[in-house]
Amino acid sequence: MALIERIQLSMVDLVPKVKRTDAIQSFVSQETPMVTITDADGATGTGYSYTIGSGGSSVMRMLADHLCPRLIGRDATEVEAIWHDLEFATHATTIGAITSIALAAIDTALWDLRCRKAGLPLWRMAGGARPAAPCYTTEGGWLHIAPEALIEDALAAREKGFTGSKVKIGKPTPGEDAARIGALRDALGAEYEIMTDANQGFSRDTARRRAEALRPFDLAWIEEPLPADDITGHVDLARAASMPVAVGESLYSVRHFAEYISRGAASIIQVDAGRIGGITPWLKVAHMAECFDLPICPHFLMELHVSLVCAVQNGRYVEYIPQLDEITASGLHIENGMARAPETPGIGIDWDWDALKARAIAEFNVEIRKDA
Repeated sequence: MALIERIQLSMVDLVPKVKRTDAIQSFVSQETPMVTITDADGATGTGYSYTIGSGGSSVMRMLADHLCPRLIGRDATEVEAIWHDLEFATHATTIGAITSIALAAIDTALWDLRCRKAGLPLWRMAGGARPAAPCYTTEGGWLHIAPEALIEDALAAREKGFTGSKVKIGKPTPGEDAARIGALRDALGAEYEIMTDANQGFSRDTARRRAEALRPFDLAWIEEPLPADDITGHVDLARAASMPVAVGESLYSVRHFAEYISRGAASIIQVDAGRIGGITPWLKVAHMAECFDLPICPHFLMELHVSLVCAVQNGRYVEYIPQLDEITASGLHIENGMARAPETPGIGIDWDWDALKARAIAEFNVEIRKDA
């Protein structure tokens, strides 16, 4: 048993390489909290989470002031116990995004440490269902992109072996959304999957009209058509819409997923390890979804999610949105549209420590030690 002796905190801010717009916002920044845990044997594990431009400073204060000091002296192998203890210690601020994002960085670091000490990659340690999973791309489907460019990107993705493309919806009228998706379907044919994403931009009546306007195009899903806390609205839409409803990136609790799943409010589960609180609750949601024969198609974080999708039986897709290229030494390994889970021990991310050091925001660099 090797107890935790030191935690190093930092945060880097990553600016997207392309313009990213959806129905409610523009994604201009990824604040990336980083946690490195060192045990008494000198073994380390590094985890991370993210925001999309705000809240990072609050996450870092939650980590430094309230969560990480509780790790000193704990047995790092007791990942489940630590997660529950930390969640309970912050019960006044749960369920909430800041707490869940902070928990995710810690939990991911603990899994990285556990896998490294066991000499196993995450996808095997967490279940070992398959070594690779298919990709779909979102990077060429942002709301501001013209139909001709959507088609060009999707054709290029299909040529690389990708099985689908996701397109943002939420234009001023249903006809505009339908025209964009229709053009893509005509160009790509019936076999290529088209996913759509409304980013919580619709009201109930608007969502029903959009779903009906998109009915002819045999969509893989319509994602976040309504505000994430409108479960009843999602139940009603799921019953009326011809395409599956996808939900998950804006849910921060296992219990929220349980409510959606049990009420039939979603049939594509997009649980995000960076938002649900880490790998530990991610796996709980994935196994719960399997009990209802629902697939897991996680949101974002492809460098981490490839291993988790490959760990579980119902992992269906990895979402291709590159974001860590500038701070890692190796990117996602894709062959003929299939993302391969890393075989190196740990969570499978080869951090570029020089790049991380150069990009770290000085005020958030904190070390918490046993003897401090």
